[in-house]
Formats: sequence, C-alpha cells, structure tokens
Amino acid sequence: MLASLSSRIFALGALVLLALGAFAAIVLDSSRRAGEAVQWANHSSSVIENTQVTMNQLRAAESGARGYILTRSPAFAASFDEAISNAQQNFGRVVSMTRDNPIQFRRAQELARLIGERSEMMRQTVAMGRRGDFANAQVKIAGGQGRELMDAVIVRTANFLENERELQSSRTRDVNDRLVWTELLVLVGAGLVALVAAFGLWLLVRGIDRPRAAMLRVMADLGDGQRGARIAEDMGSREFSELAQSYNAMADRLERAVADQVSSEAQLQDANAELLLNGETLRQRGEVIEMLGGMAHRMQAARTDDELAQIIRVFVPRVLPGIAGALYAHNNSRNLLIPIAGWGGMEADSEGFAPEQCWALRRGQSHFLREVGSDIVCSHTSPDEIYHCEPLLAGGEVIGVLYLHGTVEDETRFRLTVLAENIASALVNHRLQRSLREQTIRDPLTGLFNRRYMEETLTLEIARAGRSGLPLSLVMCDIDHFKLFNDEFGHDAGDAVLQAVAAELKKQFRSGDVVCRFGGEEFTIIAPGTSATVLQDRVEQVRNAVGEINVRLKGRTLGLISMSFGIANWSAGMDTDGEHLIQAADIALYQAKREGRNRVIVNDAAE
Repeated sequence: MLASLSSRIFALGALVLLALGAFAAIVLDSSRRAGEAVQWANHSSSVIENTQVTMNQLRAAESGARGYILTRSPAFAASFDEAISNAQQNFGRVVSMTRDNPIQFRRAQELARLIGERSEMMRQTVAMGRRGDFANAQVKIAGGQGRELMDAVIVRTANFLENERELQSSRTRDVNDRLVWTELLVLVGAGLVALVAAFGLWLLVRGIDRPRAAMLRVMADLGDGQRGARIAEDMGSREFSELAQSYNAMADRLERAVADQVSSEAQLQDANAELLLNGETLRQRGEVIEMLGGMAHRMQAARTDDELAQIIRVFVPRVLPGIAGALYAHNNSRNLLIPIAGWGGMEADSEGFAPEQCWALRRGQSHFLREVGSDIVCSHTSPDEIYHCEPLLAGGEVIGVLYLHGTVEDETRFRLTVLAENIASALVNHRLQRSLREQTIRDPLTGLFNRRYMEETLTLEIARAGRSGLPLSLVMCDIDHFKLFNDEFGHDAGDAVLQAVAAELKKQFRSGDVVCRFGGEEFTIIAPGTSATVLQDRVEQVRNAVGEINVRLKGRTLGLISMSFGIANWSAGMDTDGEHLIQAADIALYQAKREGRNRVIVNDAAE
C-alpha cells in the first residue's frame, strides 16, 4: 500500500515535473516571442524617428539656403551645409533599417532619391550665391521647381510614415496578443498543475499560485493603462523569476515604444506647427516683397524730391509698422545729410547733420541702441534715445541713412534690409535721372536754363496765363560790347563775364522767374504773374547791379559791364508758342541798343 502510494506519489511527482518543464518551456518561448515583437515595434519607432529627424533637417537646410540667398549671410550657408549633410546621413540609416521589408525598402529608396535631388538643387543654389550670383539664385528659388520637389518629398514622406506606423501598430498588437497568450498559458498551466497536485501538493500549488497571482495583478494593471506596472515580488523559482524578468523587460520595451510613439506624434505636431509658422512667415515676407515692389516702381517713376518723399511717407510705415523714423541723404557736396522725409509722427531735422555724427555711416553697417548705455550714441540723436540707424549702400558707396526711433526686432530686420536696398537703389536712380534732366535743360557754361527749356516753359506759361487771365512778361537782354571782352582779353574772359552776369541774374530775379541763356551773350527771363510796367523797376535794379560787377581774370580787371534790356507783355492776340512775344521783347531790346545801350525799354505797342 505504502509502496503503491509511493509509486503514485513518485509518478505524480514525475508527471508534475514533466508538466512544469513543459509549462516553463512554453512560457519562456512565449516570453521570447513577445520580446522579439517588442524589438520589432522599437525598430519601427526608430525608422519613424529617423525619418522625421531627416525631414526637419531638410527643412532647416531649405531655410538656410533661402536665408543665405536673401540675406547673403555666411551663417545661413554654414547651417545649410550641416543640415543637408545630417539629413542625408540620417535617411541613409532609414534605408538600411527597412531592408527587412521589401515594400518599405523600395519606398525608402525612392524617397532617398527625391531627397538627393532636392539636396542637389539647394546645393546648386547656394553654390551660385557663393560665386556671387545672388540674382540668378533668387530667380532659381522663385522659379518654384524646388517647392514642387519639396512637396513631392513631403507627400512621399507622409505615405512612408503612414505605412510604417501601420506596421508599428501591427507589431504592438502582436506584443499585446503575446502577453494575453502568456497570461492564458499561465492560467491554464497553473490550473492543470493544481488539478494534478490538488490532493496534497499544497506547497507546489502555493509556489505556483503566488507568482501567478503577482503576474496576473501586474498584467491587469498594465491592461488598465498603468504602463509602469512591474513584477517586483520574489517568484520562488528560477523559471518564474526569469519569466518575471522577461515580462518586466518586455513591459519596459513596450513602455518605451509607447513613449516613442507619443514622442513621435508630439514631434510631428511640433514639425507641423513649425511648418505652419514658416509658411506664415514666408507669406508675410511675400506680402512685404510685393509691397516693396510697388514702392520701388513708384520711386523709380518719381520725378521730384517731393514725390519721392511722399512715396516714402506712404509706404515705409506699412513696411515697418509702429516704427517712426526719417530718411536722410547726402547732399551734392557729401558733407551733410539732408532730410528727405519723415513718418510715424517723427519730424526730420531740417538742418540735417554731418556724416561723421552717425556711427552707422562711419562703420558702413547698422548701428543701434536697444537699451541706454549698451553702445556708443550717435551725436545726431539724444543720449537717452533707443534708436536704429541703417546705412543706405549702393555700389559700395554710402548714400544716406534710415534713422528709426525704437527697436528693430529680428523678423523686422528682414523687412528693413530689403527696404534699405530698395530706397538706396531708388535714390541713386532719382539722382541719375535728375542729373540727366539737368544736363538736357541747363546751359553747361552758366548753369542757366537753355533755349530749349525756355521755349517749352514759355509755351506752358502762355497757356496758363490764357486760362487764368494773369499777366505774363518776357525780358530779352544782352551784354553790351561783349565782343570787346573776347577780342581784348580772349575767350576765357568772355566766359568769365557770361558766368558773372548769369550769377547776378539768378540772384536778382525771383525764384518763380525763369532765367535762361538764349544764345551767345543774350539772356531771356520769363516772369509769370507780372506786367511789363511792374517788371521795369525790377529790371532797372538788375541793370544797376550788373553795372557794379567787377570781373577779374588772371590778376587783371576786365572792366565795367553793362546790359541792354527789352520787355514785352503777352496779350491774347499773340500766338501760343511765344514767337510773337519773343519778337516784341527783341524789338524793345534793339530799341535800347539804338538809343545808346545800358538801358531798359518796354515795348508798349505789344500791349
């Protein structure tokens, strides 16, 4: 009986040992498979993370390339080189990591090709900038080919990430299934061993039930969303300890995988927010560039300083909202900065200031104070003023300065740079146009208006007098015995006499009168709004003033100068091109010559 019982106990023990061995092997195999599933889930997370990092680096490279071409700052070019190198290295790892999945591997190869093409296009653009060909580089960017290629990269990347996330989700479900399977194994195995050993092996049952209960409790906690739940109790056997360690390791990997997924989603949201922000920044910059284009067109078409000032006052507050300031430009002698226009309630100093008073002009670069005492103060500002001086450069030459009241923020800096370039170009063009116009309407020797300008102006003034009914007078005059100066002292003396007389005429007549050199020693003065009778007294003063001129040349006095003057009024019966009026004034001039010169004659018959 005892032996039979012993045999049964031995058989039962052998059966229990066999069942325990099989149970342990199955549990360990399930744990191993669960560990492998976690590794594959982590593998997908790494693929997703490296792909997102690559896209961020590619966008950083694109921003660096655009920043370098637009601002010409070498710092942007350096950031471009680093970003583009890192992007290609990271995605090279992605391609290698997807070799286990032929479909994803082909997608990764195609995406790598697109990234390579976009990278090469950006390198070509940056290379053009490094060769100094910024204009063509900007045209290349504006062409949109790079944007289309980048859109293709983004679409392919989204498709690639979507497939990889689906694969990650599948692998995560596999992990969960294996956990459930392990739990099921534990339940079934523990129950089977309990049934076999139920009649007396309470120690064996307790040794199995305690770790089983602990694992079930931890699994339940994990199922309830407590990702930090782990088996910390002593399992009482090597097999259950290994199972607990494997489970804990699997739970750790699962927690990291979930955390990586959450992090990836957060990074994706951050990248999307950054993309939206960059898009808004580009939109705003596009609006500014469009606005500056309109401003540039108007400045190029401006004909007078007042028109240029009006354009500045209208557009600059829109480009730099909330920042008051003034525009100063060099005078012709380049010894004074004179005001062109002010905006935002800021009145420009009408007297201007010397170039050496502004540190921006002396250094040839921006000079500003964001807080009192942070830098040297320009002497044309107040000591306690927060301001920004931006020099206007054209062809390497400083032609003026933008004087801004307040602080220019980093984003506004882009607007200010483009604005300064536009204004500098417009000032140079305006001065060139004015110089060319002066050359076409001015007599080069005397600086007076030439005959062509006189004829055009006379036609306009006659039309104005006809509409308004106001008087219009014309003076014809010439230098008496001018040939004697040339014959006795030479042509240089004649030129000196002409210049002295021209200077006196400009000085004596009103600013609204148009003083012209008619030809040779003859001069013409158009006097709008004045009758010949009123004008006669003023011309007498001019005649006396000319008689007091003392011209010296090479240490010799050239002698006294006298002039004869003829005055005529315009009347409605005359033609509108001024020919009759000129003839009437010329008749009066010849009468003055016949009566002995050095006198003023009014042609009364013309009235």
